[in-house]
Amino acid sequence: MKKKIFIPIIAMVALLGTVSFQSDFFEIAKQIEIFTTLFKEVNMNYVDETNPAELMDNAIGGMLDGLDPYTKYWTEQEVEDAKISRSGDYSGIGATVRTKDKKMTIVEPRKGYPADQAGLKAGDEIIKIGEITVAEVEGDAGDLLKGSAGSNVEVTYLRQGKQQTATVKRGAVEIDAVPFYELINGDTGYIVLTKFNRKASAQVQEALVSLKTDGATKIILDLRDNGGGLLNEAIKICGLFLPKKTLITTTKSVVKKYNRTYNTPNEPIDTEIPLVVLVNGRSASASEIVSGGLQDYDRAVIVGARSFGKGLVQRPKPLTYGTQLKVTISRYYTPSGRCIQALDYWNRDDEGNAVRTDKKDFKEFKTANGRSVFDGGGVFPDIEVTSAKTSPVTKALLKDNAIFEYATQYYYDHQYADLNEFSFADADYQEFRQFLNKTGFDYETETENAFAKALEQAKEDGLDESINTAYSNLQNTITQAKNAELDTHKAEIQAQLIDEIVKRYFYRDGLYTYQIANNEEIAEAVAVLGDSKRYAKILK
Repeated sequence: MKKKIFIPIIAMVALLGTVSFQSDFFEIAKQIEIFTTLFKEVNMNYVDETNPAELMDNAIGGMLDGLDPYTKYWTEQEVEDAKISRSGDYSGIGATVRTKDKKMTIVEPRKGYPADQAGLKAGDEIIKIGEITVAEVEGDAGDLLKGSAGSNVEVTYLRQGKQQTATVKRGAVEIDAVPFYELINGDTGYIVLTKFNRKASAQVQEALVSLKTDGATKIILDLRDNGGGLLNEAIKICGLFLPKKTLITTTKSVVKKYNRTYNTPNEPIDTEIPLVVLVNGRSASASEIVSGGLQDYDRAVIVGARSFGKGLVQRPKPLTYGTQLKVTISRYYTPSGRCIQALDYWNRDDEGNAVRTDKKDFKEFKTANGRSVFDGGGVFPDIEVTSAKTSPVTKALLKDNAIFEYATQYYYDHQYADLNEFSFADADYQEFRQFLNKTGFDYETETENAFAKALEQAKEDGLDESINTAYSNLQNTITQAKNAELDTHKAEIQAQLIDEIVKRYFYRDGLYTYQIANNEEIAEAVAVLGDSKRYAKILK
């Protein structure tokens, strides 16, 4: 018989210490007492043996699921992972891995780091780490790859169906916030910012100063695919281009102590240099604070596609035994007063799904120069580029890893020794479509979901036999329309394919070099910076 332990309850009771003594104090204490009693009775009396820790994890998960997806309970290991993410340094094999359905796949080995030196490639499926089988690990097996610098770990993996082994010598891994910057055309500085860790503002400043020294008179700051990070780093980055003590964001909460204003803390590097910021649908949180703040002050032209729309601020709260609660404490607002939060998690639809603000309900705000900007979810670009968008079919391809899997196949079917040799033709795109047919890729549209529910209702009403034929014809029509989407959104899908494929051969440096020469968003940024009248007109 397993020993019954109730340690997690202490973590819940500890939450009381952070709650002000308001009228709801008794209700909170009452509910915790009810839960404690229930938890004890279930563990002591259930017909089968129970696992208290698992029951508690399920209870915590159920409680937080009713809030927003950013409020999470972190185990001790997840707390350590968060620290690594914020600091940008750790010891391990130097590769991004994905664990899904008990399968661990290398997503990207970092150039020159242990995994790369050992010959591991994106697409390799790790099946054993040392003597431990990945499929048998409860929790995140990726933690087994971490360890002290200099220690060895044997990895067994599948590549193209063949089992292989490699011994990887772990090392210190530095995750740069700015992995790449370069001078374009002799006068345009291009800076890629991929994350807002503790290195972000210092590395952006270093890149900016270096590029200006080399002759840059215009700057492109690339925030595409940057999911955010530390709020203070976003404020400091805005401060490189705006005067000291400029308001960047305001946070508002029902808890008064979280109502704050954030101003730029330092003297700027350059408040006049023409600036373009690139964003897309995966630019979120801190990326939106930077792009939204610079847009509100008419300090930069925003190019790309509407950003993600995460206007919520989280803060970690220590619990007991090394665990934490990452809790949403406030909403943030841009200098003009916009909240760019896209989804409403507090007023859900009948099925419990978060609701996106309807376009007709967007509110208008004004920039410093009187330009119209809107809330409703995300930062809207001043110049929209089609290839930067992410349509539902592209999201489905990314979510199902179809683009990733095709890139793996492409890598082993084609050989390129020089970046200048690489090209992706229409024939390659057609091959990708054949790959999707062969692998059975499919996705459900909102339309299909709605019609499926209607059919279920028809069955309850006894009308299904009368409409089955019509429904079948309609389904075929929808399928044809979905296939047509692969052509309609070819530009954005092909851009994703090229990015993933180029990384396989030439790593991140090669990807950014290729994009400078071929990417539509960068080309548009260079074009608007090269036309001073157009640039000024947009900002006026």
